[in-house]
Amino acid sequence: MNLTNPFDKIDQRRRQLLGASATAAVAATFGAVVPARAAPAIPTGASAGKPVAGGADPFASLKRIDAGPLTVGYADIGPADGKPVLLFHGWPYDIHAYAEVAPKLAAAGYRVIVPHLRGYGTTRLRDANAMRNGEQAALAVDAIAFMDALNIRQAVVAGFDWGARTVNILAALWPERCRAMVSVSGYLIGSQAAGKAPLPPAAELQWWYQFYFATERGRAGYAANTHEFSKLIWRLASPKWGFDDATFDRSAASFDNPDHVDIVIHNYRWRLGLAEGEAQFDELEKRLAQAPAIGVPTITMEGDANGAPHPEPAAYAKKFTGKYAHRLVTGGIGHNLPQEAPEDFVRAVIDADKM
Repeated sequence: MNLTNPFDKIDQRRRQLLGASATAAVAATFGAVVPARAAPAIPTGASAGKPVAGGADPFASLKRIDAGPLTVGYADIGPADGKPVLLFHGWPYDIHAYAEVAPKLAAAGYRVIVPHLRGYGTTRLRDANAMRNGEQAALAVDAIAFMDALNIRQAVVAGFDWGARTVNILAALWPERCRAMVSVSGYLIGSQAAGKAPLPPAAELQWWYQFYFATERGRAGYAANTHEFSKLIWRLASPKWGFDDATFDRSAASFDNPDHVDIVIHNYRWRLGLAEGEAQFDELEKRLAQAPAIGVPTITMEGDANGAPHPEPAAYAKKFTGKYAHRLVTGGIGHNLPQEAPEDFVRAVIDADKM
């Protein structure tokens, strides 16, 4: 599906953009590899890795709330008095990555809240003149503002891709807000300085899209072909996941958000140091650039067929100083682990909560 570019009239100031690698950030920051702790291979169930059918949608009815600079669209299911679990998606995905996870956690008694990140679905920046900022600190501050708006003082937090980085930052900078954490691909906090460090050629090849996004041609190409581009990323990142068109289309509808392209491009250009962030986040970024340790009870996860760039578990194990376990999920599980192996993800959330 080719989409026309809805951003022709957006001014240059709002086109401050970016890109870089969490893997580069981890490698540049930590250097030597350390042994991982508690890394059992977990066999997946018979249904793991199969696409979620595009039929009944557990998120068909969404709520909205003003939180910080955003009006956030979010799903809220399960008992209202249940222990809160916040689930954060990544790029190019949306809340439907948790279409099977959320109902299972709700059935276990949790209040499950799944927000669309800025630039996705029904979430909107309320100020038409605000910078369409995708830097890591902005997304984390969004999450804190969202929790405040819902009067949630503490929650189990979990995520993958951008969502994993967001929950990493919450756990590192606001540990009192995090009962426990589940993070796919481990420790993903980065910095612009680390993002400037070159990787070996084979590793750089995996980040081909960040170089594409660094150009105006790449921005225009993503704007014109958002759905096709995203479907390609899904296939590359999860090469053994046989998702169907209905499953992809249900998530891809969230990319039609008017801020989506600007925020995605800024995210990747910021990581490479090719775009500035906002001054209000400078102090937070300085703290994050120190790669702070995380003491919150944590389970990290990885699929055995993750085709997206990701650090090895041994590279980040010592960043988790509290109760910690790593789980390798087998059976051809790729980057979108919650949607490809929902039972394993649910089990990890419940187990992390009990740590």
